Amino acid sequence: MSKAQDALFRTLADPTRRAIFERLCRQGEQTVNALTARSGVSQPAVSKHLGVLKQAGLVRDRQDGRQTHYSAQLRALSPLIDWTSQMTGFWEKRFDDLEDLLKRMDQ
Repeated sequence: MSKAQDALFRTLADPTRRAIFERLCRQGEQTVNALTARSGVSQPAVSKHLGVLKQAGLVRDRQDGRQTHYSAQLRALSPLIDWTSQMTGFWEKRFDDLEDLLKRMDQ
């Protein structure tokens, strides 16, 4: 597994960070205050989680006066998509091999 994949898995392993990222994906750009209002955690905690998400490339920030707006960067999920595709291919081949073996055993 690559370092990029490791970083993404570690970042998204935290349920609060995953929830923040999902909200940004589903609802679009939001401020820290908007994200804090429905997160169930404090504003400093949300800001810290956003920092980790930003470091992993999963979110981007944009200043507008005194407000910082965050948005999801879906292309940052590419290493995870690549990994899941590889694993899908791996398991499909294993199941095909098992199916072939079972057919031969039935004959």
